[in-house]
Amino acid sequence: MGKISYMRLKGSQNLRLRLLLSTLSSTPILIEDIRADATWPGLLSHEVSLLRLLEKVSDDCHVEINETGTKLKYKPGIVMGGRNLVHDCGVSRSIGYFLEPLIVLGLFGKKPLTIRLNGITNDSKDPSVDTFKSATLPMLKRFGVPPEGLELKIESRGVPPHGGGEIILSIPIVQDSLKAISWIDEGMVKRIRGISFSTRVSVQFENTMIHAARGILNHLLPDVYIFTDHKAGPQAGKSPGYGITLVAETTSGCFISADTAVSYASGKEDGMDDEENKELSPPEDVGEQITSMLLGEIEQGGCGGFNSSGFVVSSLCTVSPRCFKGSCWTAGATWN
Repeated sequence: MGKISYMRLKGSQNLRLRLLLSTLSSTPILIEDIRADATWPGLLSHEVSLLRLLEKVSDDCHVEINETGTKLKYKPGIVMGGRNLVHDCGVSRSIGYFLEPLIVLGLFGKKPLTIRLNGITNDSKDPSVDTFKSATLPMLKRFGVPPEGLELKIESRGVPPHGGGEIILSIPIVQDSLKAISWIDEGMVKRIRGISFSTRVSVQFENTMIHAARGILNHLLPDVYIFTDHKAGPQAGKSPGYGITLVAETTSGCFISADTAVSYASGKEDGMDDEENKELSPPEDVGEQITSMLLGEIEQGGCGGFNSSGFVVSSLCTVSPRCFKGSCWTAGATWN
């Protein structure tokens, strides 16, 4: 077996995109100086968990990390897909952090992918699982992804700091190739749908958020409906919290979303001390804030909100032969 040639990269920026494109192009990469000068150097726990996830869905994938975690050798394998896979995403980042690259990888597997992911379903940092279900997956159909077998099922919810949520993701494979689309007309907003949730708190929190959101949206259009999803018992995860997701659908088939969740943050995150826990934001304020966020996304224009589909859609647009060895992700890289 000949010597493996690695593409040399530096730093921790765009790690998920680098790993994703490395896997799809079968290009081994060597990443050095990963937070070498930081107080807590090296890969973070959620980044290591992502690497373990890639190993689970791939065959002959090899990951090598040095003792300090500042150097990573990644030799991608063949994305196999498969059924009955399980992965614990931990509690340092939500499941959405893992869903973004996993959805794209699953489309190009040898077999359809069905995987159970455990961890945090809703937080204020990453897109929520509701956003993926209501906005991202429907947008994939525009690229020629078959709707049969494309599903995200929420078994239980989990919020920071202890998580306890669980979802089942099913991704079909793309038989030939993705369909090229020209999508420049965002259209006009024709309806707004949403879902509020609460775990280990009163269901009245959801009603208050919905009332505050509708108080603004109903002045703009009549077709507004927000569902409720109150969880109790094992389905409520391990921490109290609540949140809401809003999705605007336009006349041209665009989905623009905004979401947030409120919970008690952990004392430490990613090895850095956070501020002391503060009181949770009132649900009325949460409803008004998320409505303002959605209206801000709509005002910016475009055929897909950054929050709802930014990583997934940009990754799909990059997946073409001319981009793998071009400037899309190899700028500044050297070969070893």
